[in-house]
Amino acid sequence: MIKVGIIGYGKMGRLRHDRIEASGRGVVVAVHDPFAQPTDLPDSIRLYDDWEELVADPEIEIIFIATANVYNKPVTIAAMRAGKAVFCEKPPALTGQDVRDIREVERQTKAKLMYGFNHRHHGAVKHMRGLVDSGQYGRILWMRGRYGKSVDADFLKGWRADKGLSGGGILIDQGIHMLDLFLHLGGGFDEVQAMVSSVYWHQPGIEDNVFAQMRNKKTGLVASLHSTMTQWRHLFSLEVFMERGYMVLNGLKTSSNSYGQEQLVVATNRSKAPAAHWEDEERFTYEIDTSWDEEMRIFFDAVEKGLPITAGSSAHALEVMELIDRIYENERLDSELLYTDLNAKLA
Repeated sequence: MIKVGIIGYGKMGRLRHDRIEASGRGVVVAVHDPFAQPTDLPDSIRLYDDWEELVADPEIEIIFIATANVYNKPVTIAAMRAGKAVFCEKPPALTGQDVRDIREVERQTKAKLMYGFNHRHHGAVKHMRGLVDSGQYGRILWMRGRYGKSVDADFLKGWRADKGLSGGGILIDQGIHMLDLFLHLGGGFDEVQAMVSSVYWHQPGIEDNVFAQMRNKKTGLVASLHSTMTQWRHLFSLEVFMERGYMVLNGLKTSSNSYGQEQLVVATNRSKAPAAHWEDEERFTYEIDTSWDEEMRIFFDAVEKGLPITAGSSAHALEVMELIDRIYENERLDSELLYTDLNAKLA
């Protein structure tokens, strides 16, 4: 059994602990979390006051990182330099440049590094990727993703409402998953247009709504994203329309069931408008979320067998973080131009 340490023992750290043990391939022997108490853990698990001490523990072979976003980069780099394999929750860091720095250390140390983009492993998404790869419905014309959740005033008390710790708001927290699915299904984007705002919570640097459009100039594919924390009812919706058919995923199977039933609709495009009817649709419902276990399988296979990390690699992480950078930067430049123009008119 591979000995594992976990840095950050909140909701995600505990979830990973559970799935590590369920895999039968690793055992958690040490934890660091500034808010954890010895009574929170069984006697067999050491509780470190300092994450650097955990990283230096020679018994530990793998480190799972589930901290506030700002710590992901330094802890990942330190762990790789200490000879550990690393599994880190998203986002990988705060910027694309951060990820480039991480990848350089990964190259130097040859450490195994994987990031937690579990949405790729949901049953419906795997079905969608299979249909895209098959070419049955031709190339993708456009994609539309809506991913929203409801938060209350307690959100403002947590680290996610502090830009210094989180790096941003709903986009880097949750919208990153939808962007990763866009990249997973449709490939990269050359153009980005975005509007980023905090229209309700008014928290500096913490956006509560993002509207973004992206285009691949070579293929013509356009993707539209709405990432929001003013949804008031949790929502997940991903539409993929192709030359000869479409796929619509509504809902996402989670432990809380807060996003509703995970149901995928698939239909073939007919020649005469309207090209598809409701009765033409096939419906697939996914009752079990196996995404967390699938991530464990891929990661432990990479560590134990030397297999490649096929989803959640540092290359995937860099691609999505560069897209997030462009969304944030696009909005900043547009805002500067708008304010400059208004000031000129008022002068």
